[in-house]
Amino acid sequence: MLAAVILDKGIRSYNGCLFTRPLLTKACTSACTAALGDLLGQLITKQPNINLLSMARYASFGFVVTGPVAHYFYKMLDKIVPPTAYGAALKRLLVDRFTFAPLLLLLSLYILSRLEGKSHDTCASEVKAKYWAALKMNWKVWTPVQYININYIPQQYRSLFANIVAIFWIMYLTNKRRQAMAKKK
Repeated sequence: MLAAVILDKGIRSYNGCLFTRPLLTKACTSACTAALGDLLGQLITKQPNINLLSMARYASFGFVVTGPVAHYFYKMLDKIVPPTAYGAALKRLLVDRFTFAPLLLLLSLYILSRLEGKSHDTCASEVKAKYWAALKMNWKVWTPVQYININYIPQQYRSLFANIVAIFWIMYLTNKRRQAMAKKK
């Protein structure tokens, strides 16, 4: 009973924030879920110490990039392919998968590397080495998620829905990064 009351109050508060400050709410949500995904990834890989700087990088990226970009993309998607248009479900999915996903992945790989203090040339070569494999995995994992998200989830909740799934995606990515770093050592 108490949990239901707390959950109800949290949902009402979140909805109020979405109504009054949608961009800030989505940016904060993206920051929190990105940091949580990185933290859980660290815990699962049994890191000896929690890397707070890594969590801060992911939170910063979520706040500055993922939250705002997703907010405006979902608004734009409803304008360029209205939900009622002929073949809208497939068209919306194709727009997402072939424009939004490649761009966000590129930004993720590059900016997160830059936030680690790496040079532009190092980041560019890392993106070149990882991008295609990561994009193919993104298409495999995110296509069914995004089909549901952009066709069945109300616009104001799409970022939240994607952020919740992104927790697991970030856990996967951080695990892969740590495995690659361990092989180098």
